[in-house]
Amino acid sequence: MMLRRWPLALGLALMLGACTRHNASRVSVLPPNETSTTLGAGDVFLMSIVGEKDLPNEFRVQPDGSVDFPYVKRMKVAGLEPQEVVDVVRQRLIEERIYTDPQVSLFIKQYNSKKVNVLGQVAKPGTLSWTDGMRLVEVISQAGGFTAIADRDNVVLMRVDRTGHVVTVSLSVDDITEGREPNPMLQAGDTVRVDQRSF
Repeated sequence: MMLRRWPLALGLALMLGACTRHNASRVSVLPPNETSTTLGAGDVFLMSIVGEKDLPNEFRVQPDGSVDFPYVKRMKVAGLEPQEVVDVVRQRLIEERIYTDPQVSLFIKQYNSKKVNVLGQVAKPGTLSWTDGMRLVEVISQAGGFTAIADRDNVVLMRVDRTGHVVTVSLSVDDITEGREPNPMLQAGDTVRVDQRSF
């Protein structure tokens, strides 16, 4: 008798567990963003020195993590924050006696070393370059928007937390666009998956 009841009990437990996990995923909070703005290979940035209008101002980080700057020559920038690059360049200009008090500014044009993946029912699935402040709805728009069979009410967002675990939440883009849910900010490495809706 007990053996006959066991499959039924197991089935009910799995059904309840699935419902619980689904509800939890819809209301759970993503791990806080741990976005790093350090430079990496392929990143493009604009850097200017006040008073030097004729110098090149757009630079791309090479595969070895270095950039060849005027006056400063080649230096390693991979792993540095933008402000750290500014500080190093400024110090080099002073050490080389090019300037006594140079004003250096840097603006990140594109983080090619940091990516966000968009999969499933969007017009152009693939990989997008992450930018600081990037949000879910904008990413879907950059991927060409939803296809006609996309499940807009259950867009899956996957993120690896600081412990290495993948956290998955399901979000309704309709709720977001209508102001009922926040439009989550994405971090580099996030994956957005848009499944096909049930008919």
